[in-house]
Amino acid sequence: MSPDPTPTPLTTTVWWAHTSAASSRLVRLLDEGERTRNERFRLQADRDRHLLGRAMARLALAELSGCPPEFIAFDLRCRSCEDKERAGAERDRSPHGKPFPIGAAQGWEFSVSHSGEWVALAVTEGVPVGVDVERVAPARDLDGLAGYTLADPEHRAWAGLGEPERTGAFYGYWARKEALLKATGLGLSGGLRRVTVSAPHEAAEFVSWEGGGAPGPVWLSDLEREAEYRSAVAVLTDRAVDLRVRTAQETVSELLAARS
Repeated sequence: MSPDPTPTPLTTTVWWAHTSAASSRLVRLLDEGERTRNERFRLQADRDRHLLGRAMARLALAELSGCPPEFIAFDLRCRSCEDKERAGAERDRSPHGKPFPIGAAQGWEFSVSHSGEWVALAVTEGVPVGVDVERVAPARDLDGLAGYTLADPEHRAWAGLGEPERTGAFYGYWARKEALLKATGLGLSGGLRRVTVSAPHEAAEFVSWEGGGAPGPVWLSDLEREAEYRSAVAVLTDRAVDLRVRTAQETVSELLAARS
């Protein structure tokens, strides 16, 4: 009997957009609830990031599923609340959680993150994905944040770094861990200290998960952005991943032009 063929690599695409790509033309892609939420942001920068994230998701999913972006709709699911319900506990019934495409784009999974001047969107087909981007910025209580965020092995490695390296390393840890938690559907409510990943100066790797609900096989990779950013993408799969990155010039303007 011939051996099973090697599974085809899973394509994961990451789109990057700079906040300068935010345009009033994108507002028409938002549904009523998203437009209402966008208008509530006090700062223009927050409105731009939210607008780009939601519009990019619709445009990319429309391109991948071959339908108009107006047909792309989402359902919200909170894994933490689902776990509570299975355990017989009361759950929050208000709409919240990770968005999943329904209708024409059902079967695709995506994740959005934004920080500073960049918005990232990651998309896979049929497999959970999470992306996170963090702008490296001085923290008032970095030691306190590290104690809250880093698992014990991570904290020991981080504490052994020189002072100039610690801020960037902290955000490197955070991006990897949050990308994984977003892929699981738990988000930050899952607890950053439950997740242990490799040190930022090493290749990205999922090391361990404390407690129940471990995600199983994980593919984890850092993403390249400007020097003052740290970002990562996590895919819950045991297959090889073909990571494709599209730059800002290929994102909003081209996707929007394709649907004009």
